[in-house]
Amino acid sequence: MRGVSFSLENAVITRQQREQVSRAVDILNAGGVVAFPTETVYGLGADATNIKAVSNIYRIKQRPVNHPLIVHIADFSHLAEWAQAIPDAALKLATQFWPGPLTLILKRNRRVSDVVTGGQDTVGIRVPGHPIALALLRSLGPGKALAAPSANRFGRISPTTAAHVQKELGSEVNMILDGGSCTVGLESTIVSFVGDNPKVLRPGGITLAELESAFGASISMMNRVDSSKTRVPGSLPSHYAPTTPLKLCVTEQLWQYAKKLTNRQLKTMVITWSTIQQPPLQQNEYLQYCSMPNDPESYGRELYAILHQLDQAGFDYLLVEMVPDHPSWLAIEDRLQRASHRTI
Repeated sequence: MRGVSFSLENAVITRQQREQVSRAVDILNAGGVVAFPTETVYGLGADATNIKAVSNIYRIKQRPVNHPLIVHIADFSHLAEWAQAIPDAALKLATQFWPGPLTLILKRNRRVSDVVTGGQDTVGIRVPGHPIALALLRSLGPGKALAAPSANRFGRISPTTAAHVQKELGSEVNMILDGGSCTVGLESTIVSFVGDNPKVLRPGGITLAELESAFGASISMMNRVDSSKTRVPGSLPSHYAPTTPLKLCVTEQLWQYAKKLTNRQLKTMVITWSTIQQPPLQQNEYLQYCSMPNDPESYGRELYAILHQLDQAGFDYLLVEMVPDHPSWLAIEDRLQRASHRTI
């Protein structure tokens, strides 16, 4: 997947959207919670300096209070207000990829509340690459930022449209800003600069190759065992999950497993990406199949929307073809593995 470049000067929104942003700012400054679009997924935001408002995010999401939130800031120049002892390497990545789908884990500034960081002495920070998100952040006023996880119940499929947020959280959110479908569709790449060397804690919209090219050196990837012990967003073994059981299958076993399920009269959806001239099984009352794009950027943009749709369609099982074993597919493979964890 490619990184997303974005310019503040090009952050053009309509007059109606500006009016909605103004209403959202009033709600946030009064201690409310607002769902807003980013290029990755929709966020559930509260004033990061308002402990009561941030605590409300945890209640709405049913999120463990020790699971940290990402602080969204309006501009690179605000970074030192929220972090300290910032390495030059982190500044290099921020300069290259902000606004965009990159979160930096840094030593927190003393003003950052334990409620935001889950009690840790580090904080995750990013500048989102979406015009409505940027307009919202720039309108909050000096010293303000948004603490915001994804706008869904904890562990569930992330929302990539306002309709997803409305269906999942409804009236519990004071306002939902509609910015259309998210252009990246997967959460941000998280890179930690705590310790001797930078480390990718979560793959996302910026690939490892792009990070290493900007950094000028190799960057290690935290393995799945270690990531389950590290408290950063999306690090738990089960995450991004539909309520319908989801199972990953290698291509050679996909249709064989589908046959077993349909023989048990379980309504099954098979999700493929590879080009199959003629599927070996015919569609029937127990078997349906759909095809995803065979490039990682398009696949990632559509993944959560497809899972939301199929999760409401009454299937007993979702069978997903394993994606290619290639670094460009790493973020998608990570999300699918976590979405299938409970099924395993």
